[in-house]
Amino acid sequence: SYYALLRGGNKADECASAPPPGCQAPPVSECELPMIDVGCLTACGGGTEERAACAAAIASAAAEWGFFQVVNHGVKQELLEAMRREQVRLFRLPFEAKATAGLLNDSYRWGSPTATSPRQLSWSEAFHVPLAGISGTPCSYGELASIRDVTQEVANAMSKLANTLARVLAESLGHTAGQRFPKGCDERTCFLRLNRYPPCPFSPDAFGLVPHTDSDFLTVLCQDQVGGLQLMKGSRWVAVKPIPGALIVNIGDLFQAWSNNRYKSVEHKVVTNATTERYSVAYFLCPSYDSPIGACEEPSPYRTFTFGEYRRRVQEDVKKTGKKIGLPNFLL
Repeated sequence: SYYALLRGGNKADECASAPPPGCQAPPVSECELPMIDVGCLTACGGGTEERAACAAAIASAAAEWGFFQVVNHGVKQELLEAMRREQVRLFRLPFEAKATAGLLNDSYRWGSPTATSPRQLSWSEAFHVPLAGISGTPCSYGELASIRDVTQEVANAMSKLANTLARVLAESLGHTAGQRFPKGCDERTCFLRLNRYPPCPFSPDAFGLVPHTDSDFLTVLCQDQVGGLQLMKGSRWVAVKPIPGALIVNIGDLFQAWSNNRYKSVEHKVVTNATTERYSVAYFLCPSYDSPIGACEEPSPYRTFTFGEYRRRVQEDVKKTGKKIGLPNFLL
């Protein structure tokens, strides 16, 4: 079965089977996301005019695309390469070890347990790590002991970048300069997700990750050069061309709500590859569950809600229908 292949861990890479039901996807064109040099924001230096131009470019990309790429972002390349090496070692463990050994705060997940049809299945496995649990996780990994330290270092670097970009985007909509944004968000409330997308015998009829929007304020993504990320631009899917050294940033649902729909949380997905595995690391900027999301100004098209309420509603919808509804649930 579809799940048996994926649960087979590395054996799934060698298996073949009939594709699940579904239509053949139409051809997808490749795009280059807006590329922004954020060195004036992440490093000492940079004049007022340069910083203002950078902030304007970020806000424009968030409004038009909901996605953009950044360079000179402050996350060292050697650190990202170390993370990739640790991911490869981690995901090569047998399925039973990943699922039951309590690695990275027992955060392993695979596929889509709530799926109600083949088109809701994700051909992938991941560690969705709550950052509050990394430093306190017992170091009982044996030869994989270094994964905790590298994961924490990557999270720290991506957190600094994510908070800088979120503050710039908020200030572009009138948030008081120098004040923390988003409120209720710190290293204890955010997540780092380590992804692996195995070669898929069903490709291109299966998703590596089903179409969705992110339920956070902001996501920072490091992907490898295999490709597979696609986003909805207008009414069609476009493939994101991997750029060495660049990180991808996308707006989440909470930022769209806070910005009164000026910034766009755009639907995206990962398509599978028949022969090559793909790795990525994503940092999710999330507030505490009891944090009200608020708005940049009133009136807002959305009623007041907390992050916890939003998460619960998303989970209820996925369990009931197999699909996230998201922000439309909270429209006034």
